[in-house]
Amino acid sequence: MPHTSRPRPHRRRRVLRPLPLAVAGALIATVAVTLPQLTPDASAATTLRGFADARGVRVGAAVGDTPLTSDSSYTTVLDREFNSVTAENAMKWDALEPSRGSYNWAAADRLVNHAASHDQGVRGHTLVWYSQLPSWLKNGNFSASQLNTILKNHIDTTVGRYKGRIYAWDVINETFDEDGSMRSSLWQDKLGTGYIANALRWAHAADPAAKLYINDYNIEADNAKSDALYALAKQLLAQGVPLHGIGFQSHFVVGQVPSSMKANLKRFSDLGLEVSVTELDIRIPLPASTAELAQQSTDYKTASENCLGVPRCAGVTVWGLTDKYSWVPGTFSGYGAALPYNESYAAKPAYTGLSNGLNPNA
Repeated sequence: MPHTSRPRPHRRRRVLRPLPLAVAGALIATVAVTLPQLTPDASAATTLRGFADARGVRVGAAVGDTPLTSDSSYTTVLDREFNSVTAENAMKWDALEPSRGSYNWAAADRLVNHAASHDQGVRGHTLVWYSQLPSWLKNGNFSASQLNTILKNHIDTTVGRYKGRIYAWDVINETFDEDGSMRSSLWQDKLGTGYIANALRWAHAADPAAKLYINDYNIEADNAKSDALYALAKQLLAQGVPLHGIGFQSHFVVGQVPSSMKANLKRFSDLGLEVSVTELDIRIPLPASTAELAQQSTDYKTASENCLGVPRCAGVTVWGLTDKYSWVPGTFSGYGAALPYNESYAAKPAYTGLSNGLNPNA
């Protein structure tokens, strides 16, 4: 995809093409059978988190601070269906340290505390990224030595604050271009590729129990980008660098889950690394047709099974839970309807697909 900068959640309303009455009735009947009612009970065996718990894996959602604090339907679904959460924006550098040396932990703390009170794990996202940097950092014209110190301090401070409360960190985010070359960024251009090993070592020192990931997009298939990441992972492991997992973002277009995805995840798993689908959404050209919604359901099932069918798959996270707050329409013009719930919190066929992918008995 063109880029993955995630703007603040959008509330833009979209209208999906009405379903024929017979189809709509069938879908409603299916949802009524397969979904529990909106209750605070998060342990029901038929929920996403119930299936994930039964397999010993995580099913997560990216969480925005606005709906977390203002939308009770959002938190009801979040707490019932997911045993893991990822901060959509609250742990990115521009949110945490908008002014140098002045941290704003409020939103990140809210999410971590909410997760603790609802028996959910937390994935930290993200420590080192080329995007969403505060202006003081982007425009500071720091020397390599200064920048190295700034980065170490940011990792020490952030990981240290949540030591023991975050089970995995996306330490390095989106470090490759599509052709497998290193992406030009503040970090790469000033510090060279060595910043990756340093960041992983610093994060491990700050919280030795946390699993440390490199996270990227368009690496799901066996291609130049995933080949480059594979080579880097092998190199880091050979050097004894504390790399524990690879995150496959999995921002897909409907009908385009790569056929080589499972085999590609397995080759990383064969290195002894965890693999996780970390940002799954499947966008559809709007208005979404009945056939496209059905294909999206199949794609959710396939993508989740591609991970869960591989040794050392730690779980699947969707980038949001409801189309109401999805980043997709604001970034990909003409696309939307990418998540398991629609804007009114009705479960879509995609929910059933994800549920069946997680269900060990489906």
